[in-house]
Amino acid sequence: MEKKFNRTLVTAALPYANGGVHIGHLAGVYVPADIYVRYLRLKGEDVLYICGSDEHGVPVTIRARKEGCTPQEVVDRYNRIIKDSFEEFGISFDVFGRTTSETHRKTASDFFRKLYDKGEFVEQESEQYYDEEAKTFLADRYITGECPHCHAEGAYGDQCEKCGTALSPEELINPKSTVSGSVPVMKKTKHWYLPLDKHQQWLEPWITKDHTEWRSNVMGQCKSWFDMGLKPRAVSRDLDWGIPVPVEGADGKVLYVWFDAPIGYISNTKDLRPDDWELWWKSPDTRLVHFIGKDNIVFHCIVFPAMLKAEGSYILPDNVPANEFLNLEDDKISTSRGWAVWLHEYLKELPGKQDVLRYVLTANAPETKDNNFTWKDFQARNNNELVAVYGNFVNRALQLTKKYYDGIVPACGELNDTDRATIDEFKNVKADAEPWKVIKTDPERVKTIINLSLQLVANLAIAFEPFLPFSSAKLKEMLAVEGLSWASLGATDLLPAGHKIGEPALLFEKIEDSVVEAQVAKLQQCKKEMAEAAYKAEPVKSDIAFSDFEKLDIRVGTVLSCERVPKMKKLLKFEIADGLENRTIVSGIAMHYEPEALVGKQVCFIANLPPREFKGGLVSQGMILSAVNCDGTLSVITPERKVAAGSSVC
Repeated sequence: MEKKFNRTLVTAALPYANGGVHIGHLAGVYVPADIYVRYLRLKGEDVLYICGSDEHGVPVTIRARKEGCTPQEVVDRYNRIIKDSFEEFGISFDVFGRTTSETHRKTASDFFRKLYDKGEFVEQESEQYYDEEAKTFLADRYITGECPHCHAEGAYGDQCEKCGTALSPEELINPKSTVSGSVPVMKKTKHWYLPLDKHQQWLEPWITKDHTEWRSNVMGQCKSWFDMGLKPRAVSRDLDWGIPVPVEGADGKVLYVWFDAPIGYISNTKDLRPDDWELWWKSPDTRLVHFIGKDNIVFHCIVFPAMLKAEGSYILPDNVPANEFLNLEDDKISTSRGWAVWLHEYLKELPGKQDVLRYVLTANAPETKDNNFTWKDFQARNNNELVAVYGNFVNRALQLTKKYYDGIVPACGELNDTDRATIDEFKNVKADAEPWKVIKTDPERVKTIINLSLQLVANLAIAFEPFLPFSSAKLKEMLAVEGLSWASLGATDLLPAGHKIGEPALLFEKIEDSVVEAQVAKLQQCKKEMAEAAYKAEPVKSDIAFSDFEKLDIRVGTVLSCERVPKMKKLLKFEIADGLENRTIVSGIAMHYEPEALVGKQVCFIANLPPREFKGGLVSQGMILSAVNCDGTLSVITPERKVAAGSSVC
C-alpha cells in the first residue's frame, strides 16, 4: 500500500557559484523540479521548493585567484547572477539561499559536531602534496604535471584536459604547484572520514528493495557502487575557504564541500521556515524528493542518506529523480570549451521566450538517457508546435469570440457526438468545427463551437501552467479569469455564458532563421576564443643544424586553380604559378577550405620535395605550408603583401 504524506519537500541540486546556469542544468534539474512543484501547488498540496548556491570548494578559489579577487567576491557575483536568472526564467523556488550564510555555517558545524560526538567518523592519516614555499596543502586542481597517459603538459591532479583521463596527483609526471610554481612534497595530514562501508548493510536493501520504483539510471549507478563495495569518504580537507572543522586540532581544515553542500537544503529551509523547519525535515509524514543530475546520484542516494541516518533524527528521501545529460548541437556541453547556452545570456538575447525554452527542454528531457538540443529543433518546435498548433488554436477561439459575439462567451447549445468526444477525450475537434464557414449556414451551431473552444482554451491554461507558466498567465489574462485550479481541469463550464473575455493577443511568435543562425555562430565563435585562450603550444622539437634548414627551398606561389580530388574527401589539387613552369601540388586541407576561396591567393610551399604519387596517377610536386590552430583547423601560410610568384622565403 502506497504511503500517504501530508506535505512534500522538494530540493533541487545547489548550483555551483563559480559560473552561470546553462541549459544542461535546466534540463537535468531545475525545469523538471519546477514542473513537479507547480503541479503540486495547482492541486493545493503543501509543498516547499528549496535551493541555493553552493559556495565553497576549490573551483571558487581557483577562479578568485585568476581574477585577482576574493572567493567571497566570486560567490557574491554568481549568486546574484544565478538567482536573478532563475527568477526571470520562472523557476519558482520558495527560497534560494547560500552556503556562506551564517545559518548554514552554524547548521553544518553542528551537524558535523553531532556526528563527531557520536563517534560516527574515523580519523585517518594520509600523505598529500604540500607546497613548502606557500606553506599549504594542495588541492588536486592546484597541482599540474605531465599526463602519464597522453604525456600532455599541464594536466591537473584530478584530470587531464587533453585526453580526458581521470587522475590522482600521485600519477602526474614532474608535478608542480600552481600556487608558487615549486615542486611539492608529500606530507602527512589527518582527516575525518565517513565510513560508508559500515552503512552499506542498510543502504543497499533500502535502495534496491524498498525503492524499486526509482529510475533505472539511478538504481543502476547505486548498484554499481554497492558491487564495488562502499569505502570511507573524507569529510574534511586542508583549505582556507570553507567552514572550519569545529574540533580542536583542526586548524587549517574545512568541511569538504560535498559534506557541507547538501546540508544547505536544511539551512535554507531554516531561513525560510525558522519556526517549523523540523516538521519538513524530521516528520515521517513529510515526503522528501531530491531533483538532481546524474553526476550527483551517489551523493544524494548513498552519501547524504548515510549522513542523515548517522545523525539520527532526519527523514530519508522518498525519491531521487535524476536526469541524464543534455548535449548541445551533437556535442557534449563543456564550459571550459565555451560550448554552452547560458541562461542569463538567453534571457537577454531572446527576451520574452522563457516558455519556448522550457517547452523545448521538456520535450527533449534526458530522463533515462542523454539527449540533444539544437537551435534548429528549438526553432521548429516553436514555429510548428507552439505557434502553429497551440497558439493558433487559442488565437482563433478568442478572435472569433470577439468578432462574432463582441467578446462575450456564448451559451452552449445542444451537443453532437463530436462535441461529446471532444469533452470525453480532450482532443481537437476538426470535423464540423470551422466556425468561419459554419456561421454562414448555422449561426446557432457556431455558439456551441465557440463555447466549447473557449472551455478547451481555459482547460489548456490549467494543464500547461506547470510547463508554460508565462503563457498560461497571459492566457488567463486574455480570458479574464482567475483562480483556476487542477481540480477544475476537465470542466466544461469554466467560462460561463455571458462572461466577457479580455483582449486577444498572440501567445507565441515565429522565430526567424537569422535568430538561430546567430546563436549557432555565437557558439562557434565562443568555442574558438576559449580554445585560443587555453591553447598551449607543442614543445619545441630537437635542435637541427642551420645547414639542414638551408636545404629547404621554400617559395611563394600564386594559386591558378584549385579543385577537389574525386573520392578523396581530404585532398585538394592546386595548380601553382611558381615563376618557372608552374606545378601541381596536392594538399590535405579540403576539410578546411572551399576550393574556389583559394584561387588567386598566394601561398608558401616547399619546392624541393621529391614528387609524391597518389591514387589514380595524381602526382604532387611540393607541399603547401599551413598553421594548425588550437582547435585543429588549418590556415595556409600567406605573405603579408603580394610578391612575385617564385619568390624565396628566407
